[in-house]
Amino acid sequence: MADMGTFRNAVTEWAAAGIPRVPAQDLLDRENVHTAVLLEGPSDAAAVDAMAARNGRDLAAEGICVLPMGGAMSVGRFAALLGPSGLDLRLIGLCDEREQDFYVRALRRADAAPHDLFVCAADLEDELIRALGVPVVTQLVEAEGESRQLQTFLQQPAQQGRLAQQQLRRFLGTKSGRKIHYGRVLVDALAPHHVPAPLEGLFAAF
Repeated sequence: MADMGTFRNAVTEWAAAGIPRVPAQDLLDRENVHTAVLLEGPSDAAAVDAMAARNGRDLAAEGICVLPMGGAMSVGRFAALLGPSGLDLRLIGLCDEREQDFYVRALRRADAAPHDLFVCAADLEDELIRALGVPVVTQLVEAEGESRQLQTFLQQPAQQGRLAQQQLRRFLGTKSGRKIHYGRVLVDALAPHHVPAPLEGLFAAF
């Protein structure tokens, strides 16, 4: 089985500290990695992993590294390290609309194809909420035992006047680890014909 976690950690340390690329290169050769999926954070990675599982795909075994970068501002470093000027992997990205231009510039600087970039209107959670619908997402939150927390949140003055979809999106980001957890929960609840276009496009690309 591909040791993709070790490869991902090696690349992340290299990007953060500028360590030599030799350890990552050795792992790349050993695990036959050919594609990196550049994601902003761990909640996106959780959703992508859940989507792979429901499609019966083992991305690590396929040589595809799902790589949360710790924020969109890191895409330039990761693209340079992993693209043609670094480990020479194929780069595929998923980002929020507000970060699209930044991603495109980073991919072009790395001589990577910007058309392998899939864009969410606000973020992936927003795409999933719209795909499922507010009633279904509310039921999922309740099924996860957070009905009281949601109702308390909705009563806050700052939430008054907001659309229900906006309220749910904000709720998912109010507690550490909640977005990661619901990234999996929301993907698992999707009907096959309701997969958001950016996520569907991402999986069609590899």
